[in-house]
Amino acid sequence: MTPLAEPPFRADHVGSLLRPRALLEARDDHAAGRLDDAGLRAVEDAAIRDVVAMQEDVGLQTATDGEFRRTSWHMDFIYRLGGISKTDERIRVRMVNAEGEGAFTSAGLAIDGKVRLDEPIFADDFRFLAGLTTTTTAKLTIPSPSMVHYRGGTAAIDRSVYPDIEEFWADLSAAYAAEIAAVGELGCRYLQLDDTSLAYLNDPAERAAHGDADHLRYIRQINAAVAGRPEGMRITTHMCRGNYRSSWAAEGGYDYVAEALFGELDVDGFFCEFDDERSGGFEPLRFVPPGKRVVLGLVTSKRGALENPDDLKRRIDEAAKYVPLDQLCLSPQCGFSSTVEGNVLTYDEQVAKLRLIADVARDVWG
Repeated sequence: MTPLAEPPFRADHVGSLLRPRALLEARDDHAAGRLDDAGLRAVEDAAIRDVVAMQEDVGLQTATDGEFRRTSWHMDFIYRLGGISKTDERIRVRMVNAEGEGAFTSAGLAIDGKVRLDEPIFADDFRFLAGLTTTTTAKLTIPSPSMVHYRGGTAAIDRSVYPDIEEFWADLSAAYAAEIAAVGELGCRYLQLDDTSLAYLNDPAERAAHGDADHLRYIRQINAAVAGRPEGMRITTHMCRGNYRSSWAAEGGYDYVAEALFGELDVDGFFCEFDDERSGGFEPLRFVPPGKRVVLGLVTSKRGALENPDDLKRRIDEAAKYVPLDQLCLSPQCGFSSTVEGNVLTYDEQVAKLRLIADVARDVWG
């Protein structure tokens, strides 16, 4: 087998990367008024140049900007959609790790106007990234449409604006379709829709807590959003069970959503979390149709200890019992820094994991 010419690639990664200390300090200075917007942008630019070079150096075929200009993998995007406002209410998500329980909190959201795309989101960020990549394909990551609903639920929708809830769903997909068209015009050929809801809903506790969340509805809305994608654009989705300071929110395999997810979602590849027992087995992959790729998230981004390459190869062989080896790829199970704080590992440990992924992919697929 040979390396892939189009994404997702044999050795890939989810998107977010650990923020360097200089960038974290610059963000603090900016928040305190000691650094202006231009000064912060300059520090971000320098950090992104370095991290793109790192991704190329370790042997990856794709590069992101590490999401270095964001505080959160999803809320920075969602708040820039027209018709959505930040509220004083706090969204609290219970998080768990080996030491116990904690929580991720963010401002709430209200859908108090017609959902729309007022201007392309992350356009300047993508232009800058695309101008840096030389041996890699620039990848843009954005939250999926599902996350707009999953974070606030139907209760966040002003029913005087949307007396018919179907109009909300139609507008949401249309806004995303406009975003996809806009970044396509900028030259984006690799777009990833990050979606925790499709993984969270495998957990009965999450289904109980989010009674108005429906994976079948979410799949239909994503399909509506991507239906008119530009020719040549490859779209993937990433599905994990939470990633905040090396903690997670949900547990359970992909069994509950697998048949509809893999059989009906109109994307080119699925980034799936498989780094430990929380993720279940590979059996749900039997629903993956020919031509779709599965990026196995076997390398954890939550801990610094480096995986054994032979163990990774054995697990790839296990997954190949359910979906052909030629449709498989390898990645971390999630980003290294879904929020600005980052996971509990060092920069060097992060680099070692990305290099390991590239090396193992070369051994397995050529």
